[in-house]
Amino acid sequence: MSPSDILAIEKKWQDRWSSQKAAFVDTTAPDSRGTYLLVMLPYPSGDRLHVGHARTYFLTDALHRFYRQRGRNILCPMGWDAFGLPAENYAIERGIHPRESTLANIAAMKEQFQNWGVLYDWSKEVTTCEPEYYRWNQWFFLKMLEKGLAVRKKAPVNWCPSCETVLANEQAEGGICERCKNRVVQKELEQWFLTITKYADSLLSGLDSLDKWPEKVRVMQKNWIGRSVGADLKFDLPSLGESLWVFTTRPDTVFGVTALFVAPEHPMVPRLIENHPDRAGIEAWVSKVRNSDRIEREAETTEKEGRDTGIRARHPFTGAEIPVWIANFVIADYGTGALMAVPAHDDRDFAFCTKYSLPIVEVIRRPASADSSIACWTGEGTMVNSGRFDGLTSEAGREAIANEAASGGFGGPQVRYRLRDWLISRQRYWGTPIPVVYCDACSWVPVPESHLPVVLPKDAPFTGKGGNPLTKVESFVKTPCPKCGGPARRETDTMDTFVDSSWYFLRYLDPENSARPFDGDVARRWMPVTQYIGGIEHAILHLLYARFFSRVLKDLGLVEVEEPFAALFNQGMITRMSPSGRIEKMSKSRGNAVSLDPLIAEKGADTVRTYVLFLGPAEAEAVWSDEGIAGAERFLTRVRSVAARFLDGGTDPAARPAVADTPAARRRHKTVRLVTASFERFSFHTAVAHLMEFAREVADLLADPVADPGEKATSLRTLIALLHPVAPHLAEELHERMGGTQSLLSGSWPEFDPALAEEDTVVFAVQVNGKLRGQLTLPKAAAESEVLAAAEAHEPVARWLAGKERVKTIFVPGRLLNLVVR
Repeated sequence: MSPSDILAIEKKWQDRWSSQKAAFVDTTAPDSRGTYLLVMLPYPSGDRLHVGHARTYFLTDALHRFYRQRGRNILCPMGWDAFGLPAENYAIERGIHPRESTLANIAAMKEQFQNWGVLYDWSKEVTTCEPEYYRWNQWFFLKMLEKGLAVRKKAPVNWCPSCETVLANEQAEGGICERCKNRVVQKELEQWFLTITKYADSLLSGLDSLDKWPEKVRVMQKNWIGRSVGADLKFDLPSLGESLWVFTTRPDTVFGVTALFVAPEHPMVPRLIENHPDRAGIEAWVSKVRNSDRIEREAETTEKEGRDTGIRARHPFTGAEIPVWIANFVIADYGTGALMAVPAHDDRDFAFCTKYSLPIVEVIRRPASADSSIACWTGEGTMVNSGRFDGLTSEAGREAIANEAASGGFGGPQVRYRLRDWLISRQRYWGTPIPVVYCDACSWVPVPESHLPVVLPKDAPFTGKGGNPLTKVESFVKTPCPKCGGPARRETDTMDTFVDSSWYFLRYLDPENSARPFDGDVARRWMPVTQYIGGIEHAILHLLYARFFSRVLKDLGLVEVEEPFAALFNQGMITRMSPSGRIEKMSKSRGNAVSLDPLIAEKGADTVRTYVLFLGPAEAEAVWSDEGIAGAERFLTRVRSVAARFLDGGTDPAARPAVADTPAARRRHKTVRLVTASFERFSFHTAVAHLMEFAREVADLLADPVADPGEKATSLRTLIALLHPVAPHLAEELHERMGGTQSLLSGSWPEFDPALAEEDTVVFAVQVNGKLRGQLTLPKAAAESEVLAAAEAHEPVARWLAGKERVKTIFVPGRLLNLVVR
């Protein structure tokens, strides 16, 4: 069949699925409920998708079709994460307005989805850059403001002096602006935060219920939340008349403190060094450290550096004076931004204090069994050199020190988190306007709900330079104060795009609702999402923010579930050899992307779908091969040929087998069982492998002149139905030619008889004196004598029997033979 014929058939079925609204589900009907299958919201930040993107959509569509064939009511919607940095960068590079480029990209991607044959309920489509969507972002913000969950406070940002704009962390890796390649600096700005830390315990404990999530993702979220149990301790600074608070997870080591370390970003740094003789030198060093890469600062291999402020702190337990240093590896947003240095029992402290000749005092005696050659003992032990606490175990000492600090008024037990409040302010144009105004008389005032949405102006001067373009749109900035009516100015920051993707799955359920973000009854019936699919790169931020949003919405009485996604599947990326000869992630920037459009034009969507699904385990990385796709092409050609041979033979396509239990029938039932199980466990590559094997068996069956015509017709119908999730266009076409009057989507999945689907052979484990010595593939019903004879003839087993007397035989039918010898 020529490529043009293949494409014509694919176009026929794509148009039919579209006209018949094959994926439509009426979610608002009173009795509507079912399976919610969802792929992560894509960024329309490029005009065409390549093979590296396609895996997610192909495997989701295969599941969608499989579930529908099995009679399930499936909701599978699609929309666009249209705001944010990727779309903004794309527009800047091309010198066009981001709305224009984003909507054009959406149209192009939607056309590609159509050409791939992937099914979505387009009646549920949402586009996050449209006011009809982001008005509800603003509404949620106002509700959080009412509840004290949205707050304004100072925080550092990455500022590029050359581009005169704020950069996200990913735009300033290594302290260099990705746009102009100049060094960025840290700048403090007042910004808006959502206090996700108030939900830290709930987010952490909720992970235990997500048993259908990958363990790797749960561990990543657990580590990101970072619950630490310890104590806060206050160290007075007599010369300044102030105090410095530290958080430690090892209060049992407090008597070993020989210095305090503060982060270069700590708000007390200017006060600590204001009278230092080398203040200018320290300020320059602090600026350099603050503008360096955070990951590098925290790395174990990074050289430990610091500056002595000259200020001394008073030890709360001993009264000793200890120096206060600024250290490059201390991070301001962990704990209090200040640490106690215990060089005898912390590796980083040991390296730092050794370098700067600070005292090292052992206060935890290691167990007698511990390695005495380790210079810095970081484990548990017994407290020593700790006054009245000597002899306590580390565990008992932690509790005793924390309680002593609490009773003395200089600290106490504390639980802290690595998780920080969610900074949602972005000093950029392409995002949801934050619905507040500033009035000199009233301060910050929320925009009334009746005035929503606050619409992003289309006439902003958008160049990517000169700061936030919204500040230059006078008609947007100037507005009357909602409270007093006096002159005021709008907030010109926009929201982080993760706000858009934190609740979109709820809007899909009720996208036309103009009175509410969604109907609560609809959400009750359809939430949580049954199966969520997307890349591991979203393991932390997107998934964590969506879980936070769901908790907030539950507290607002809008939903009943805390966890939005019951099950999660992370597909592996597709890689390819780059021009430099390395296996790399497929991307246009690396020059190794495979364009889908010409590939489909040459070979058809079904061939590409089949090959991508056959690449290997869907959760693992897979290497693309231009030559490998030929195998998928040959397989589909074989299926076409088999079907054509049958249809030309004159056999009734609706014929049924004359005899239920035949070798061919058993192969058919076994294949249905295997393919069904493969799809159920997302093993798409094994499903394709079983289909390839079955296609060869069906070809042999059709070539057998004495085979039952009814079995021939039934086996071919089964092959076509099983093929549908993988190659839907071909399957639908052959189904129709075989007399099918309804789409394969209409509950057409074949059933299997468990008795006929059983394996004909099994693997017997053969043990000698209880130890595995061999494995034998034999008929499942093999008798003990048959298995024994085969074992004695099997060399790996026979050598353990040679010259030995068999005293006992243990036989488990279909499973095991254990020979006891002496």
